[in-house]
Amino acid sequence: MKVNLEQVNKTFSKGKDDSLHVLNDIDLKIEAGEFVSLLGPSGCGKTTILNLIAGLDHPTSGEVIVNGEKVKKPGTDRVVVFQQGGLFPWMNVMDNVTYGLLLKKMSKKEAEEKAMEGLRMVHLGNFTQAFPHELSGGMKQRVAIARSLVMDPDVLLMDEPFAALDEQTRIILHQELQEIWEQTGKTIVFITHNIREALTLSERVLLMSTRPGEIKRSFTVQAARPRDPSDSVLVNLEKRVMGELEEEMEKVLKEEFGDDYRFKTSAVRDRNRDHMGDHI
Repeated sequence: MKVNLEQVNKTFSKGKDDSLHVLNDIDLKIEAGEFVSLLGPSGCGKTTILNLIAGLDHPTSGEVIVNGEKVKKPGTDRVVVFQQGGLFPWMNVMDNVTYGLLLKKMSKKEAEEKAMEGLRMVHLGNFTQAFPHELSGGMKQRVAIARSLVMDPDVLLMDEPFAALDEQTRIILHQELQEIWEQTGKTIVFITHNIREALTLSERVLLMSTRPGEIKRSFTVQAARPRDPSDSVLVNLEKRVMGELEEEMEKVLKEEFGDDYRFKTSAVRDRNRDHMGDHI
């Protein structure tokens, strides 16, 4: 399913005479079945774009169009996976995954069969009776992904779903998400602060500028799957993305500390380059 944003602007009112211009003239075309990541400093409007596509918010001007129809409200064709899975703690895994299906008036038997398909896809078929407090963080996110997949959305919207996970769990989920995308052909829009994560998962990485957010650059990732972070294609592309992102980070820091601030490139490049842009 295609997703188009046409001349989208978004301004939030902060009071009677104050406002915050978050998005500026966003023109964005995402093809059906494409995996696209949004990358940029905090506050640049990444999550706002996701909310507009989901129908959870509306643009101040411009249009968001999904499959040729203007987005006016949320729909089951677009499902969001948040950073925190949002599982119901009083329900076991099976009940959490079947919840949305039962709301659609699907029979319990059919809902449970469909839920099992989704849970097997994320390798949790043996945990149907477990409760959220019995699961690790990575397992909770797998349940959240399964719950989204069983609704059979055309567009999967993912807002930093792996940000709170340890590195080993994140690598495993990267592999699983790539497999799911290849099997299902879903259109995926993925938000992250992690350059390496974006390049590992995506066909295209969109780098956003500081607020008001604009699409500064589009990077096509032409690397073989399954992706290997040590692939020279990814390593070289990471350097290019990092160079562009550093410019935006310096703007953010100058805004906070004044024009005399100078971004200490050499000091930061030696520490976890793939996480550049976190917590700004």
